[in-house]
Amino acid sequence: MSRIKDLFTRLGAQGRTALIPFVTAGDPERTVTLPLMHAMVAAGADLIELGVPFSDPMADGPVIQRASERALANGMTLGGCLELVRAFRERDAATPVVLMGYLNPIEVMGYSLFAQRAGSAGVDGVLVVDAPPEEGEDLLAALRAQAIDPIYLLAPTSTPERIRRICAAASGFVYYVSIRGVTGAGHLDITEVRERLNTIRSMTPLPLGVGFGIQDAATAARMAEGADAVIVGSALVSRIEALRERPAAIPGEIAAFLGDLRGALDAVRKPPRPL
Repeated sequence: MSRIKDLFTRLGAQGRTALIPFVTAGDPERTVTLPLMHAMVAAGADLIELGVPFSDPMADGPVIQRASERALANGMTLGGCLELVRAFRERDAATPVVLMGYLNPIEVMGYSLFAQRAGSAGVDGVLVVDAPPEEGEDLLAALRAQAIDPIYLLAPTSTPERIRRICAAASGFVYYVSIRGVTGAGHLDITEVRERLNTIRSMTPLPLGVGFGIQDAATAARMAEGADAVIVGSALVSRIEALRERPAAIPGEIAAFLGDLRGALDAVRKPPRPL
C-alpha cells in the first residue's frame, strides 16, 4: 500500500481530516526548506505538498509567484527538489510527499528519468498543473511504472464527464480547487464547495482534498466537515514571505500556525469513513 493510500485509510477510519501544507522548495533560502518540512510534520502535517518553482506558474496567485521567483533566484531546480525529498527521507520514512509544479521542467529532464529519480528519492505523488490526463499519457505511464500517484485538479466548473475522466486517471487523492481563480484569491463559498464535494464523491471512492482560499483555522475546520483533506498554501507562503529577512524563524512560525490548524481540524467530529 502506498504512503498516500495508507494515510487516508488510517485517517478515514479515525474520522479525521488530513492537513496538507504547501510550500515552495527553496523559498526564501534553499537551506530553510528541509528543516521546515520536518517542523511541519512535527506540528501535525499529514502530507507535504512541495512546490517546484517555475518561471510562469499560471495557476498561482502573486504570493506563490513571488515565492517561485525567490526560489529560482536561489538556484532551486527540479533536481534540487528531488534531492530535498531524498534528504527528508533520511529522517522521515512515513510522511507522504507530493510534488506540485508544471510540465516544462519535467519534459526537459524526460518523463522516464524524472519518474525514476522521483521514485528513488521517495516522492509519493506528482501534480502537474498543465498536464491533464488526455495530454499527459506518457507522463502518466512513467509515474505508474514507479508506483507514484498522479494527482489531478478539479474545478468548480468541471462537468460530470470531466470529473469522471479525471477521477479515472487519478490515484492517491483528488484535489478540488475551491474557488474560481488562482491561489490566494478570495470569495470562498463553503456551502457551494460542500455541494460540489458531494457530487464528486458520488463518482469516485478516492479521497477528496480541498485547497485554494483557506486562510485560517476557522475556515479549515468548516471545510473539514466535507473534505478528506484540507490543503493550505498561500496562507503559509505569505507568512514565509513576511519572514524572508529572518529565515531562521520560519520553521517555528509556520509550525505554530499549522498547530492551530491541526487543533481546529481535530475538533471536527466525523463518522469513520472507509477509504
